[in-house]
Amino acid sequence: MKNGERRLRTVDLARAVGLSTQQVRNYEDAGVLPPAARTEAGYRMFGERHRDALLTYRALQPGYGAVTATRIMRAVHDGDVAGALALVDAAHAALHEERDALRTASEALEALAGREASAQPARSGDGQYGRHGAPEPHGLRIGEVAALIGVRTSALRVWEAAGLLVPGRERGTGYRVYGPADVRDARVVRTLRRSHHLFDRIRPVLDDLRREGSSEALRAAIETRGHALTARTRAMLAGAAALDAYLEQG
Repeated sequence: MKNGERRLRTVDLARAVGLSTQQVRNYEDAGVLPPAARTEAGYRMFGERHRDALLTYRALQPGYGAVTATRIMRAVHDGDVAGALALVDAAHAALHEERDALRTASEALEALAGREASAQPARSGDGQYGRHGAPEPHGLRIGEVAALIGVRTSALRVWEAAGLLVPGRERGTGYRVYGPADVRDARVVRTLRRSHHLFDRIRPVLDDLRREGSSEALRAAIETRGHALTARTRAMLAGAAALDAYLEQG
């Protein structure tokens, strides 16, 4: 604490920022707050700097999340400002990747609109084929699809088990064979999973694309996620501004 700075008891600091005294103790232990001085009796003594740290942390939370906000504040209080700023940079880069993926999905949606609404072969009754009948001779195997869209093969298997993907099967070997529409569906699932959509939210989107060739459900999901990303960007800007002010006070 600086000389002349008003001292705050744990309960005073808790009341000032609307927390419980235990939360204040937990935040100090986690490094969200700078270390508190102690009285001879062992009681914590806080100051305005601690209050500002809590307010900065709360400003960071909406955009960066509790885990990253905690790591940022801990790095600052450990004297590693460069490390704290690297965490900020990484969060913004991740958000940019999400926005880029969403833009790609939106562009793909325009290309998909009505593209496969024409006649599609019915599913074979023997269970050896995907929804397009006999698989194309140059269909892709599961490892090729995983590499193509940037996921693990285990993710494709999970999506298949959940009924989101229905790849064909090669006669004799039983290997999965993904046709163009299967790859399209895998791309759609990947995009929506990255946007934190649950399987029950994704299934209607795929059903809509498959049965009617409509892209309205996918378009709505992309638009909703776009609004969410914009709101998060604004929240991150506000959090970064609060962090910059806190560092200036330093």
